[in-house]
Amino acid sequence: MTTILVTGGTGTLGRLVTERLRTDGHEVRVLSRSSRPYAVDLRAGGPGLAEAVAGVDTVVHCASSPKGGDEQAARHLIDAARGAAVRHLLYISIVGVDRVPLGYYRSKLAVERLVEQSGLGWTVLRTTQFHDLVLRVLEGAARLPVTLLPAGVRDQPVEAAEVAARLAALAPAAPAGRVPDMGGPEVRTLRDLALAHQRATGRHRRVLEVPLAGRAYRGFRAGGHLVPERAEGTVTFEEFLAGRASARR
Repeated sequence: MTTILVTGGTGTLGRLVTERLRTDGHEVRVLSRSSRPYAVDLRAGGPGLAEAVAGVDTVVHCASSPKGGDEQAARHLIDAARGAAVRHLLYISIVGVDRVPLGYYRSKLAVERLVEQSGLGWTVLRTTQFHDLVLRVLEGAARLPVTLLPAGVRDQPVEAAEVAARLAALAPAAPAGRVPDMGGPEVRTLRDLALAHQRATGRHRRVLEVPLAGRAYRGFRAGGHLVPERAEGTVTFEEFLAGRASARR
């Protein structure tokens, strides 16, 4: 039985990874700012981190925040993992971090580099955006009388549970370096996804697509965050929405 530490283990992805690994028979520790006994803020480090990684074979690094601090958190985690002789560091990243000049993406790419240069055995998996993120964006846009979306942008949302299954398979295996990217089953326009959300919720709004400025927007319009050749997910956005609705009944 392998002892695995999951950082961000109470988040959208980390929780699913933890559940899957435990189902597979592994001993799993969950590290987050509020999860005891391993309540640690990775950005600050501290003695609790050394305790969390002691005796761990693999670290699955899911903790991340668009608000900043990912690089500092990764440095603390890597230092602790080196000290504990961790065999395998597995990092979840995002498709397009090297093609779309968005601040959060730059931070994720910087963490990839830290992982690669850590001296530890490592694996990096990049995936497209989760259905959950697309839903949050659309729900936010739907609060207005008119749904405003960036013009000409497509997405390839993937089911978080399917990503969790991929990570759970990679974690106990040998370090594999940069593994093939993983995308959702369909490349869809944001307008199309918004209309699917409206059909699922019964809330109808006029959809207005607005051109934006900036290099990041151009990167998204060019499809830098897409991997249609790696459309390995099977759950469509409509199936994701239907599953959420069924769970609430």
